[in-house]
This record gives sequence, C-alpha cells and structure tokens, in this order.
Amino acid sequence: MLRVLALLAVLTAVACTSPAPAPDLSGQGASAGFRDCPDCPEMLSIPPGKFLMGSPADEVDKWEGGREDPRHPVTIGQAFAMGRYEVTRAQYARFQADTGRPPAPCVQWLEGRWTHDPARSWRDPGFPQEDNHPVVCVSWEDAIAYASWLGSQTGKHYRLPTEAQWEYAARAGVTAARYWGERIDDGCAFANISDASLKREQNVDGLVSCDDGHVFTAPVGSYRPNVFGLHDALGNAWEWTEDCWTLGYIGAPDDGSARLDGDCSVRVPRGASWNSHRNNVRLANRGSYMATIGFYHIGFRVARD
Repeated sequence: MLRVLALLAVLTAVACTSPAPAPDLSGQGASAGFRDCPDCPEMLSIPPGKFLMGSPADEVDKWEGGREDPRHPVTIGQAFAMGRYEVTRAQYARFQADTGRPPAPCVQWLEGRWTHDPARSWRDPGFPQEDNHPVVCVSWEDAIAYASWLGSQTGKHYRLPTEAQWEYAARAGVTAARYWGERIDDGCAFANISDASLKREQNVDGLVSCDDGHVFTAPVGSYRPNVFGLHDALGNAWEWTEDCWTLGYIGAPDDGSARLDGDCSVRVPRGASWNSHRNNVRLANRGSYMATIGFYHIGFRVARD
C-alpha cells in the first residue's frame, strides 16, 4: 500500500512548422474489419499518410504548459491495423483466465486525491460494468501483456499503438480539435464524455452541456465512429499508447514510431474518458500516468503491423 501511495505521489495526471497534407480520404470511408481469431478484437486497416501532430496555439480548450507543442508534421509510411473498439472486459477476461495474470493496483480520483482501494480491480473498478464495456483498471504493463498474448495466439505482431499512430488514426484526416468538429457540446452523439448524465451523479468540473446517456463507461461502439471507423477514440476510456512520457514534442520522431527516450516509468494515454474535463476531450491532448498502476478511467485498444 505504501509503495502504491509513493508512486501516486509522483503521478502526473494531466498535463510551427508548415502544414503537411492530410491523407486522401475521398471515397474511402471506414474499411471492412477483420479478426485473427474468433475472440480477437476486430481490427481496421489504417492507410499510410501525413498529418500535423499536436495542436495550434489558438485551439479552444487547449491546456497551457506545452505538452502538445510544437505542432509538427508526421509521416505514417506504412499501413497498420487498429482495433475498431477498445478492448472489452470479456476479451480481457479470456486473457486473464488463460494466463492467470494478477490484477494491477487500481486507483480512483476521490475527494481531490488519488485513492487506492485493494478491493478494486478491472473486475470491479468501483462502478457497474458489463462484458461489452471497455476494460479499465489495467496498467500499461497489463496492456502490453495482453497484446503479447494475442500475438502468441495468432502468430501476428500485436502491440499498443504509438502516440503518433493513435493521433493519426483518431483524427482520420481531421484538423479540428475533435473528429466531429470544434464544438465539444456537439459530442454526445460521438463520445461518452463528462456531461449531464455524470452531473446527475457527481459534482465535477468541466462538464459539457449535452447528455450522452451514460454516467460511467458505455458499451463499446455505442456512439458514432470517425471516418476511419474507430469508435470511442475520444471518451469512454483513456487508451494506453506505447510511448514514454516527455513534455512536448521537441526531438520527437517524425515517422510515427514510438518515443522511448523519456521517462518510461510514466506512459502516455490518449483520448480522454467518461469523466474527463472538457479540455481533455481533444485529439491532441496527452495524459501521463504510472505504467505499473491501473486507473479506473484508463483502458486500451490494440494495434498490429
């Protein structure tokens, strides 16, 4: 318990160049999905292309501090596959039953601080879930282990997406703050975010004015997807990526690869969650969380080469 609290004490919870062309999505739309096994996540093929990673200085709701700067061109040189949905509780349960992997410590934000309750885990994150909800309370290390297990089951190279791949796939050619546009209040048809449903249960800041119908997590795929066909790229659960944490993009790779020269005890989730402040629900926003701990609002989706 003391070790967990010590780790939480150092937790960081939130933190231009000429434009590169966006991928040509004319006539493309979402690709047909595929699975490498009956119980595997459904995957979508993401085409190669270029995009601007990060946010412009005048983006509305942008946090101060430079974590999304400088905005810079990135080239995704090869197609890759990305999960259509976040990994579900049912999918993770099959992995856990096969491997016997013990649950990571799970923490919640309660009364203004991170709190570890030994009774909480991915099986019981402190709010009701069903098997088709995204698994949460899984650490970055758990997510890596799941991807490795998928690879052993299928013979394919499953992994977590890199930060750049995540943002490229989530944007799907969009330069706005969100894949539905600039206005956060239009988001309840597209994402499970902190809204009127949550306000009825909790007194939290940064809410949006619409109502998405779910207080906590929602079944994956409940909302409209982006152009590539990804569901819940914003909202529902934050999603672990492969990258180590660095403040900002100075020295970042420009080829879509993972950044591994930062603080690798802290990893980067993207996409925000069901209880995120409105400023977090943006395609450029980045989180920073300890890799060994599960959080009640962080899950993941997988990628593969």
